Amino acid sequence: MRVENMRSTRGNKVANQFIINDKGAEYFQSYRSIIAKKYQGLIYLDKCYWDYSTTTGKYRNQFLNEGIADTRKKIQSGEYILTDLNN
Repeated sequence: MRVENMRSTRGNKVANQFIINDKGAEYFQSYRSIIAKKYQGLIYLDKCYWDYSTTTGKYRNQFLNEGIADTRKKIQSGEYILTDLNN
């Protein structure tokens, strides 16, 4: 398992925002909550925390490389899977 702080647009490490790589899966964690998971070409978002706060959203967008409108469309279409990533 490898854990790294996310980086700001200026290249600085961001506190409490992490990318975790574990056995082929990549996770975005904000504070103590897993927000998103990329695994085998699929995207999973935590059903409770994926849109928790402005800061979480900013770094979720960076992790997914898209804006909130695109994320919402992909949830609606079923391309992204809402699930419980924190139990």
